[in-house]
Amino acid sequence: MTRFLTATAALALTAGAASAEYTLHIVHINDLHSRIEPINRFDSTCSAEDNEAGECFGGIARVETAIENLRAELDGENLLVLDAGDQYQGSLFYTTYKGDVAIEMMSLIGFDAMAVGNHEFDDGNEGLLKLTEGVEFPVLSGNLDLSRSADLQDEVEDHIILEVGGERIGIVSALAVDTTETSSPGDDVIFQDEIDALAADVQSLEEQGVTKIIALTHVGVNKDMEIAEAVEGIDVVVGGHSHTLFSNTEEGAMAYPTMVGDTPVVQAYAYSKYVGHLTVTFDDEGNVTEATGDTILLDASVEEDEAIVARIAELGDPIEEMKTRVVAETAEAIEGSREVCRAMECPMGNLVADAMLDRVADQGVVAAIQNGGGLRASIDAGEVTMGEVLTVLPFQNTLSTFEATGEDILAALENGVGQVEDGAGRFPQVAGMTFTADLSQPAGSRVSDVTVAGEPLDPGATYLMVSNNYVRNGGDGYSMFEDAANAYDFGPDLADVTAEFLAANGPYTPYTDGRITITGQ
Repeated sequence: MTRFLTATAALALTAGAASAEYTLHIVHINDLHSRIEPINRFDSTCSAEDNEAGECFGGIARVETAIENLRAELDGENLLVLDAGDQYQGSLFYTTYKGDVAIEMMSLIGFDAMAVGNHEFDDGNEGLLKLTEGVEFPVLSGNLDLSRSADLQDEVEDHIILEVGGERIGIVSALAVDTTETSSPGDDVIFQDEIDALAADVQSLEEQGVTKIIALTHVGVNKDMEIAEAVEGIDVVVGGHSHTLFSNTEEGAMAYPTMVGDTPVVQAYAYSKYVGHLTVTFDDEGNVTEATGDTILLDASVEEDEAIVARIAELGDPIEEMKTRVVAETAEAIEGSREVCRAMECPMGNLVADAMLDRVADQGVVAAIQNGGGLRASIDAGEVTMGEVLTVLPFQNTLSTFEATGEDILAALENGVGQVEDGAGRFPQVAGMTFTADLSQPAGSRVSDVTVAGEPLDPGATYLMVSNNYVRNGGDGYSMFEDAANAYDFGPDLADVTAEFLAANGPYTPYTDGRITITGQ
């Protein structure tokens, strides 16, 4: 059975420590998602005025400062700087420059290793190849079989050994196996079970005499806990993917670190808002005897690196006009956080699904489905810029219309609520339909009381639906739509559709109306 201890309890693990102790500092980030500029409290791009007023967080210039401050503070001590994946996707800097800006900024900061995130495949194998060729540090993912990939073969490491302070530190890595559903890896990328692959890599390192092993993963916090318990020989887990906040000071966060037996597990939320600093002490046999630390909030007290600020301004010139163009107005803030939109009906989900349906209702379309994972930020009250809309909807998805049977719609909803406990992005935000999901029931049998266009769902009937091209083509597990009849995936960009709907209904008042009922939590 998994044993979870608080960070305070972790201090008690010092009993029996050997005399030849070794202490390692691990500085880490994850899921930066192209938040090159500072962010506001909604995790979207912060205005220059608010940044000057000290109301913003993060941004790559603060990440650089925080890591350099730690390097200076820990001068002469053993230090690793790690990234647990998903540098790609999430702002106009990625939309405009793809991976180039991430590569430039990561190279300036100087990481020791990075895990492949699922969004590193958003532009196919070529996007990941650009990253691996562009940075000088190793990029890892041990559960990817790339032997059939002409592009990626020999580009991604299974595991590595780094010498730090005279000790050999092994790093293993794994990427979530559902990346084939959440991103766009090529058919020549074969995924292996995360735990099996990690165990094999740990064995390989141990056979080489490595006794201190870090798992740098992009699989989500629940799987990280499983890995910490299941894979003997892993001493530390530094994770990403689920955007989980570990903190000893912020209410509702997981303890930093959270201990699974003697294995500390950490993560540092997302979007450049925090940097994690974990201090681990090993005995001379490589056993963890102490693990302490916390995440560091990158608020206005952390100065922005001036050279990086200047470079970002230079890179931002071509996109500034689009980013700052006011397209609409909202009466209140529109909630679009992943914690809400991947678990229940949310105001941003209603906005985007309503906008989809409104755009094509005159074609006979009766219902819309938008995956909650496609909603990447909230929008604050007042003027709405195109940059804000594109931060919410950065994937350049297009509107897709198609035919689906009632049976397919039910299967889609079951898929959508099948992984709520994991915070999966497949959660269905809808328009033109209602449903109830009982989360106390097993996945696959949770959905009931479905209506479409005001009538009970008929499994044998055919309905004209709208979604985005990612979902229509089977993304996030929606495989039941892949071969849909009369599919058209080349409609307008979803961000444009949403912006125009906001403008036509302004000042827009966000709302929920009970179209989704969640029970059994």
